[in-house]
Parts: sequence; C-alpha cells; structure tokens
Amino acid sequence: QLQLVESGGGLVQPGGSLRLSCKASGYTLDYYAIGWFRQAPGKEREGISCMLSADSSTWYADSVKGRFTISRDDAKNTVYLQMSSLKPEDTAIYYCAADSYASQLQYKYDICSPAYPHWGQGTQVTVSG
Repeated sequence: QLQLVESGGGLVQPGGSLRLSCKASGYTLDYYAIGWFRQAPGKEREGISCMLSADSSTWYADSVKGRFTISRDDAKNTVYLQMSSLKPEDTAIYYCAADSYASQLQYKYDICSPAYPHWGQGTQVTVSG
C-alpha cells in the first residue's frame, strides 16, 4: 500500500512562492503516475500537475503552466510542486495523489485524473494579502 503525506502549505501574498512536498512510503515502486491536485471551496477537485514514473514526463493544467513546476527526488521518495507568481485564485487545499500500475492496467486513467486511488490528507494554500 502506498502512503502519501503532503507538507509545505501556508499563507502567502499574491506574487509569492511556495514549495509543496509529497513524501511517499510503503510500496513506492508501484506507482505509475503521481501528481498534485487542488480543491477550492465550492469547486470540484482538479488535477494541476502530474508526472509519469517511467520517464518523468510531465503534464500541467493550463491555469498553472509557466508558474508551477513538478519534480521528484527518488532518493527521498518525494515529489515537489514549486509554485511561483501565486494568485488569489490558487487558494485551495492541495493534495498529492498517485496511480499504481495495477489500477492503471485495470482502469486506464487519464493522466492527472481525480480518480487516482492513492491520496494524501492535503495541505492548505492561501494566497492573500
């Protein structure tokens, strides 16, 4: 079983930066894709940036392209989301989620699908000032 724990959220002024971390533990070799999602009050959860395990190819939502960067450190089993030029509309709970090879084989999720089976508890990001 893959476990995910996010950290790094907080309060930041518009135009500022934050780096979120997602520490993976458990059966970490099993993940097919991993990434970041967010859910703002009254809105549906959306995928914002994901990475495939096999070749580290990345995907970004249009709303964050050029501002957010996903990366990983395999030695630390950690995935990061560097967020820059933050806007008030980026305020949300940010989640890390992963898709395993087994579930991808069965369900063939699109990259950054909110249907990914493994989720962290989330970290709040508030852009205000």
